[in-house]
Amino acid sequence: MDIGVVLQNDPPALEIVEWAKKAEAAGFSHFWTFDSHVLWQEPYVVYSAILGATERIMVGPMVTNPGTRDWTVTASTFATLNEMYGNRTVCGIGRGDSALRVLGLTPQTLGQLRESVQVIKGLGNGEKVAVRGNEIQLAWASESRLEVWVAAYGPKALALTGEVGDGYILQLADPDIAEWMIGAVRKAAVLHKRDPDTIKFCVAAPAYVGGDLAHQRDQTRWFGGMVGNHVADIVARYGEGGAVPRALTDYIKARQSYDYAEHGRAGNVHTTFVPDEIVDRFCVLGPVENHVKRLQELKELGVDQFAVYLQHDAKQETLAAYGEQIIPAFSG
Repeated sequence: MDIGVVLQNDPPALEIVEWAKKAEAAGFSHFWTFDSHVLWQEPYVVYSAILGATERIMVGPMVTNPGTRDWTVTASTFATLNEMYGNRTVCGIGRGDSALRVLGLTPQTLGQLRESVQVIKGLGNGEKVAVRGNEIQLAWASESRLEVWVAAYGPKALALTGEVGDGYILQLADPDIAEWMIGAVRKAAVLHKRDPDTIKFCVAAPAYVGGDLAHQRDQTRWFGGMVGNHVADIVARYGEGGAVPRALTDYIKARQSYDYAEHGRAGNVHTTFVPDEIVDRFCVLGPVENHVKRLQELKELGVDQFAVYLQHDAKQETLAAYGEQIIPAFSG
């Protein structure tokens, strides 16, 4: 199992580069960042600096969306980074949340997401694709290799992932929910005559190594609020029964409002509705042995990568604990 790390693109940008260098030295396989260009700095500029300062770590957004940039621009950006640094990028993509909502826009449709995945993947691998009725190709990108991993929660988005995604990103670390979601993606892959074993499965969630569980919960409660934004969309579309596991929908009944200025930040006052039980299920907290146990459970479900959201007040301690004790337990 690979283990990656996720950070926001908070300034100064060069500090993010330093975190990526630390992550590579600690044995992490991937370095992901948010992609919300108003709330944080532009990720692709930072990726170029990271790739230039490291040797093997992969980089990519967790996650981009089809609405912020023209799909051909996104593909060209990845292909350029691949040409410069040797195919060390991966494109995580979803319908769009904070990046679009802060602009007064709504998430993209599933049809737009499906088409964008096909265009970005095709162009990012040097292939010819149809865009707005025109056949185009990045002729200079014949050596580029790009996988597109889709982030999804709802049943139709999961089906789309199984249809066109190279990978699936689930942003929560509850084994029961992960088993349900992964199963849905696998079933969709089979339905579309794809081998489900070719799809990579990534679970991403906050991880905090330490002994003060109450403090860790307070530092990571924001995550339940962030997930709740997507769950609220699912409930609005499908209602409360049956579309996804009830464990994913029941807790948002007390959700009232959300301020994207505090999106993904410890201490977010708009996430007090998230109960301790959800924090414990969605995140990975406690001493090292808790982390090893949870990651082993996820690995047994077929998860190929666990990505650590490192957004709390013990970044260095957690990074070190993973590098020294947890990553070695899963290497190979």
